[in-house]
Amino acid sequence: MNTNSLQQHVNEPTRGNNILDLDMTTTDLSINGSEVTAKIGEHQMIDFTLEVQNPNIRTEHKQVLDYKRANFELMKEELGSHNYEVLMSNKNAEECYVILKEKIVTATEHRIPRKQIRPTNNPPWFSQEIKRLINARQQSYRRLK
Repeated sequence: MNTNSLQQHVNEPTRGNNILDLDMTTTDLSINGSEVTAKIGEHQMIDFTLEVQNPNIRTEHKQVLDYKRANFELMKEELGSHNYEVLMSNKNAEECYVILKEKIVTATEHRIPRKQIRPTNNPPWFSQEIKRLINARQQSYRRLK
């Protein structure tokens, strides 16, 4: 088990003199107080506490670009005001890319405001589409009541 980074926590017999019921975890998980307790049929129950942390809990606000309030006309003017032929003459592809990226990032910073969003504790797979479908189901249920 050690070759697969697994750790066995049950060290007492769980059926007769045999350890049949296993309690294996990866070594980075914390198991507290694993013990064999009451008998259920021919087996004995394993009682343990598993300490886990939720890595998805976000506490700080995040700043994102607010495209709804962006001024794309001014951004287009700003990006169009540069003479790219002069800026990129005698440059290789990598240098041209860096120049263009720098101009786009600068225009984005000037013309697209930022907004703060609050953290969510939803799992990564819980998309807006899933949320919309759940809300639609609940509305249908309320109408049918």
